[in-house]
Amino acid sequence: MTSSAPIRFNRAAVAAVSAWVGVLVLLSHWLGQQAYRWLPVQASSAAPLVDDLFSLETAIACFVFVGVVSVMAYVLLFNRAEKYDMDDAAPVEGNTLLEIIWTVIPLVLVMAIAWTTIGVNREIGSIGPMDHSHGATSEAIAGAPTAEIQVIARQWSWEFRYPDAAVSSTELHLPAGRRVGLQLESADVIHGFYVPAFRLKQQVIPGRSIAFFITPTREGRYRLRDSEYSGTWFAANQVDVVVQSEDAYQDWLTRAATQPLRPGISDASREYAQQQSRLRSSGYPTVPPAPPPMVNVPGSNTLPHAG
Repeated sequence: MTSSAPIRFNRAAVAAVSAWVGVLVLLSHWLGQQAYRWLPVQASSAAPLVDDLFSLETAIACFVFVGVVSVMAYVLLFNRAEKYDMDDAAPVEGNTLLEIIWTVIPLVLVMAIAWTTIGVNREIGSIGPMDHSHGATSEAIAGAPTAEIQVIARQWSWEFRYPDAAVSSTELHLPAGRRVGLQLESADVIHGFYVPAFRLKQQVIPGRSIAFFITPTREGRYRLRDSEYSGTWFAANQVDVVVQSEDAYQDWLTRAATQPLRPGISDASREYAQQQSRLRSSGYPTVPPAPPPMVNVPGSNTLPHAG
């Protein structure tokens, strides 16, 4: 009875692979840290959590991508057939251990990303955060926190109403360091409330009133964009979000309440009027934009913003 030959390890190969894995780990960590620079400034309590998750996913993707490309490059460079070699390759039976390894590693990575994502969603309140009621009304449903600002999305303009101060605007003002409730409503089709600096996005659905909560953390001017395709001028459906101190916010509400109503910002209405005034039409049918909302403070969408 013969005994099987002991398994011999190529120490040089093991050392080389271990060193290369270490390089991949360092490279992935470095790229994960660089990922923070690719994003807008962090201006809400949710932003650091989302950015940490994005950094983790970037690092893992870098490790997997560079690792796979490294193996492919090694095989191409050092396991090539000789020139004019037309022989068939030697048959290779399946390797159970290798198959287990390349099945378990992706499973662990995917489950780790999923587990981390669920934890982030729970922490920022993105799992079940919406309190919504059918019928586009501004009334909060029973037992739900009261929203402070009513947000109305239209084709293609935004309107913000501050019920306690009886103020309306087409530029959203928020106090820094305080959780603020927004009551999101649509007057026509599905829109998307998205402020990149806040890292939060919420669909605005016609026929529903959705309570959405944000905690701004950084004073400044940011951009609110319509993240859902809602028609011809959806890309122009943008306004500024001004985050200011609590005192400055209350002072703005007081001053705004004394201003008369006037047309708010609506680039779509302006561009549509210019199009209609031309002698020749573009030939493409479009939905006429809703009239600009009448507000106390139109604001400005031409000032520089941080993100």
